[in-house]
Amino acid sequence: MHRHFAPLFLLAMLALAPITALAQDTKTDAMPAWDQLTPAQRELLIAPVRDRWNREPEKRERFMAYAERWKAMPQPQRERARHGMQRWEGMTPEAREQARAVFHVVRGLDKHARGEFMEKWRQMTPQQRTDWVKTHPAPERRDGD
Repeated sequence: MHRHFAPLFLLAMLALAPITALAQDTKTDAMPAWDQLTPAQRELLIAPVRDRWNREPEKRERFMAYAERWKAMPQPQRERARHGMQRWEGMTPEAREQARAVFHVVRGLDKHARGEFMEKWRQMTPQQRTDWVKTHPAPERRDGD
């Protein structure tokens, strides 16, 4: 995951949380298009984003930049981002820490070096990976990211 997308993922997760409740409330397999949602359903989806917007005014400019970047993304890139968010949500805290440490190292590598690193990573045992993360920890997370 790219470091600029981490807050966007957080915003998306906050916005997606009510969708589960919405899907359970409607008991349907196919959810309606936005224009077919009731005002109450739209409010359920928008409320978490509005609450965070109001709660964190110092981050509003950054939130808007993320939203604009998301809107400009081609659909295949959005799908990859959604898939990444789903994978992240399913990870254990330990797996997330490993992912953050690996990302921190590979983001500065060129494509060839990144491929070499990832091949070595795949060949490591779980214990070797744990040991590697202990010696190559990801930097501390910034507040809110």
